Amino acid sequence: MFEAVEGMLAEHADLEQRLAAPETHADARLAKRLNSRYHALSAIVTTWRDWQRLGEDVEAARELAAEDPAFAEEVTALVEQRHTAEERLRRLLVPRDPGDDKDAILEVKSGEGGEESALFAGDLLRMYTRYAEAQGWKVEMLDAHESDLGGYKSVTVAVKAKGTPAPGEAPYAQLKFEGGVHRVQRVPVTESQGRVHTSAAGVLVLPEAEQVEVDVDDNDLRIDVFRSSGPGGQSVNTTDSAVRITHVPTGIVVSCQNEKSQLQNKEQAMRILRARLLAAAQEAADAEASDARRSQVRTVDRSERIRTYNYPENRISDHRTGYKSYNLDQVLDGALGPVIGSCLDADFAARLEALEQ
Repeated sequence: MFEAVEGMLAEHADLEQRLAAPETHADARLAKRLNSRYHALSAIVTTWRDWQRLGEDVEAARELAAEDPAFAEEVTALVEQRHTAEERLRRLLVPRDPGDDKDAILEVKSGEGGEESALFAGDLLRMYTRYAEAQGWKVEMLDAHESDLGGYKSVTVAVKAKGTPAPGEAPYAQLKFEGGVHRVQRVPVTESQGRVHTSAAGVLVLPEAEQVEVDVDDNDLRIDVFRSSGPGGQSVNTTDSAVRITHVPTGIVVSCQNEKSQLQNKEQAMRILRARLLAAAQEAADAEASDARRSQVRTVDRSERIRTYNYPENRISDHRTGYKSYNLDQVLDGALGPVIGSCLDADFAARLEALEQ
């Protein structure tokens, strides 16, 4: 696998020269694409050089240890450091999803279970918000339809990283396996007999697209305005501020009513539309990406679950990876790292196996 690095070193040097040329930045789309590739290669090149340097250090330390046993501990430490660098390099070399360096659009929708499902959708949103805060990300509300008891019938947020994240650490790369049906088992607030009920909420995660990545012809759009609905808010049911955008060629429909002005709602709806169009384009172009996205179940059916949250046992179980722990309260408070890690590890193993076949 590591022999592929030689070609990457040459590509990295070439990209460095191209990015230094003023004419490259006259084309925003080209500059962004080249810079993204350069950033990904920089991580590989840096890790490769660390791996090589540590190899030389190990040999030097072994020579010294042969003369003075006091250097034996240094050899052990350097070997461990080189193993860590080798594992990181291996992960960096495995082909990634095209959207892994992007921010994310995350939608949570209530499903079976009525008000209880809507309340659980609110709990999931809080969990993702807390996790994002721990990562130093920003969560921006794009659209929300609240339920009568304070949950969400549906809610859409943008999760954005600060600066340029390392490969595999952008919001979409970390959150993409959250897509699917999440099942909850607990006593609903509306249950008077204390019986445990099962309900479900659905999550959809898309890479956020920028305008330079997706061309949307205004002639392909049908835009309708209507009055906002839902609890609270001075502008609810008083002005035609809500916006519904239909992308005629694909039939994709997006609506937003969270903002007070029609213009703001249109801008938010366009962000969601571009993300969905980008995901659709990647599905068509990349069978592997398509397989990944098909796992994000669009229908909130309890039988098609990816994860179960069992409150009586304080247990969380991921049905794709077999991960199970009994710290559900902490996970719902944002300690989602190990759960996500189990998905990332399973995905890496599958990609590595496919690469070595």
